[in-house]
Amino acid sequence: MSQKKSSKKSGTSLMESLGMKFQFHLSERFVFTLGFILFAVGIYLLLAFSSYFTTGEADQSIVTSLQEGEVENSTHSFQNICGSIGAIISHFLIAKCFGIAAYLIPAFIILMSLKFTKAYKNINLVKSFFIFALAMLWCSVAFAKFLPPLFPDTIYNPGGDHGLYSAQFLENMLGTPGLIAILAVVALAFLTYMSAETIYTVQHILNPLKFIKKVPLIITNNLGEDTSGATGKSQSLASVLSGSSEEEEEEDNGLSTTVELDNSEAEEEKEEQHEFGVIRKRPTKKKDVELEVEVGANEERAHSKTVNDEVPLTPINPKEPFTRYQYPNLDLLKRYDNDGKPVIDMDELNANKKQIEKVLNSFGVQIRDVKATVGPTITLYEITPAEGVRISRIRNLGDDIALSLAALGIRIIAPIPGKGTIGIEVPNKKPNIVSMRSILDSKKFKETTMELPIVLGKTITNEVFMVDLAKIPHLLVAGATGQGKSVGLNAIITSLLYKKHPKEMKLVLIDPKKVEFSVYAPIANHFMATVDDDEEPIITDVTKVVRTLKSLCALMDHRYDMLKMVKARNIKEYNQKYVNRELNLAEGHEYMPYIVVVIDEFGDLIMTAGKEIELPIARIAQLARAVGIHMVIATQRPTTSIITGNIKANFPGRMAFKVSAMIDSRTILDRPGANQLVGRGDMLFLSGSEPVRVQCAFIDTPEVESINNFIVNQPGPIAPMELPEPVSDEPSSMEGGVGVESSKLDPLFEEAARAIILTQQGSTSMIQRRFSIGYNRAGRLMDQLEKAGVVGQAQGSKPREVLVTDENSLNSLITNLRASGAA
Repeated sequence: MSQKKSSKKSGTSLMESLGMKFQFHLSERFVFTLGFILFAVGIYLLLAFSSYFTTGEADQSIVTSLQEGEVENSTHSFQNICGSIGAIISHFLIAKCFGIAAYLIPAFIILMSLKFTKAYKNINLVKSFFIFALAMLWCSVAFAKFLPPLFPDTIYNPGGDHGLYSAQFLENMLGTPGLIAILAVVALAFLTYMSAETIYTVQHILNPLKFIKKVPLIITNNLGEDTSGATGKSQSLASVLSGSSEEEEEEDNGLSTTVELDNSEAEEEKEEQHEFGVIRKRPTKKKDVELEVEVGANEERAHSKTVNDEVPLTPINPKEPFTRYQYPNLDLLKRYDNDGKPVIDMDELNANKKQIEKVLNSFGVQIRDVKATVGPTITLYEITPAEGVRISRIRNLGDDIALSLAALGIRIIAPIPGKGTIGIEVPNKKPNIVSMRSILDSKKFKETTMELPIVLGKTITNEVFMVDLAKIPHLLVAGATGQGKSVGLNAIITSLLYKKHPKEMKLVLIDPKKVEFSVYAPIANHFMATVDDDEEPIITDVTKVVRTLKSLCALMDHRYDMLKMVKARNIKEYNQKYVNRELNLAEGHEYMPYIVVVIDEFGDLIMTAGKEIELPIARIAQLARAVGIHMVIATQRPTTSIITGNIKANFPGRMAFKVSAMIDSRTILDRPGANQLVGRGDMLFLSGSEPVRVQCAFIDTPEVESINNFIVNQPGPIAPMELPEPVSDEPSSMEGGVGVESSKLDPLFEEAARAIILTQQGSTSMIQRRFSIGYNRAGRLMDQLEKAGVVGQAQGSKPREVLVTDENSLNSLITNLRASGAA
């Protein structure tokens, strides 16, 4: 059994050496040396054949009656320039075998040498062998039949003894016409196999009128539509003589979008036609017509002066009054050795390549070539399989390849999207760290125009991977403990801090573990958004988490009312109108910053609060994209009880670090793959059809602290952004102000109540304008007035109903409030 296997392997190597679609197993030096030897042999035979034509007659007597010892040519009796060996080989191949056609033998040997030395890689030696062999046999017979009159005094037949015998045999059986017919048919079939032009040449010979000086003209317009039909109405000369219409002729030639003109480059023939045919032709010179292009000037438009023309409005700078704020610099981040430059280890690459080939060949899978793309931690081997190899066979060999390479995290991509190859991802033995500094220093990040750019790391091809959170618009992060999930969240936050101004973006950080986001506490005044009475800017209490999410829902509703008021579709259009002074600031309009909500340990929140957490998150994920509220939630347990169908449907962006089981990978990515990662920041990012493998950038806690300390020393807000008071689920009392404590009333409560009664208009924007206060305080005042029974419940963007009609009723209501507070 072992002998059969060894013989099979040796036979495969022989076929590979002939250039079939397999790879040569011998060393590259041996193949190159063999090619150089073949080149020398080919040149030697060419010289021997050429010398035979002049020395063959002198050497014939010696060759035909060769005695012992004469091969050594010690007496220099052979006249051939290549000595006795050259004379003997030339006499055998030219006189005894193929005649002049024997020149194709050294030509093929030289072609083999070019293939082996890789001077020309695209040579198919098997196909070339059959072409040269058939041509040599045909030429041998043809030369033996037709060339003897041209070589009357030669000692050999031009077609050799083989050609002479074959020609006589066929001529005796079929006669001269039969021999000529066989040679013609073989030649025609051979030329047709070599080139399809043979068909048109034969058609031209059989029907020359059909091909008289036809020039194909294809006309297209700027829209890519074919306009050649308009110019192809006149019949050509060939169609007139053959009696067929132009449409039939085009259909026969398969050129439905081609107009055939009966002319040459130098002249065209004008024909006068008669009912009986063509009377005469007049050749006329074809003149080149110059094309002159002139673009007419647009007429001047009448300019009407407007107020804007006379007094141009200066756009509002949304960064005011903190225009001197400086963004963090790269010196705050750590620089690592070989930062962003993967080390290429040729020994490792060649060893992995040989192991992959060995495993695939052992299972009967043949491949044509292998291409390696080295990344920071992963190397992608692109394999081009041989013809007829099923992709499923390679896909099922992932465990066998991992076993042979003694590596974890082998991932097979079959096939690679957009390529005709199969990818095998193999971890590097010496992975490189992708630092946060290297990707923030990239041109791609510095020149980006994204609204919320988050740069995550580098792909296998060492390209910086960056996405726009505003377009995703919500991101779901999952991964087992210690696989780089928290570092990934820090990379997201750091990317935003390096690109956004405190007036352009706010963060809402929710951290049930209480330690992951505590490092960002110093920048609370600059970049945080909290509910007014929260003592800590970073939310850690579950009850406060629910309150904050409901507050974000209230802010979302308010922003949609603002967008509806100014007829803007999204936050970008609204802010653009604000900057261009198209909004009435007296109506409560202000610049809307983006709000990014980052939730760590989402699974713990779901276990603690359940639906109370899930419902506001789902509502924000469904609606808040247009008003600039985006969410990033992370969990270390991507189970269906935590990442429900409602959550998955509204979080199209997925970031999966290494997980322990395939079912977890299917939960987060809807496919396996995350369970095959190697950890330490190795992740799959999905925002579309196919996931992208990325090595997450590494940022350490001291680097985050340095960035925060730098931001604290910059000019910025003196307090976090206040989120509106969340809408209470408890029904409010309308009678006598029950449920409202006078000690917690706003100092402007009485004045606001009197203003509403006088104007009989209960709206938050009116309170803002009247008392020059912010929206948050005006909203709290309106909630207190509702609980006291002064105004009714909110009705969307419409003003509230005023329940107290006169000032006396208001005075009695306030007295009751004070009395209840004193009691």
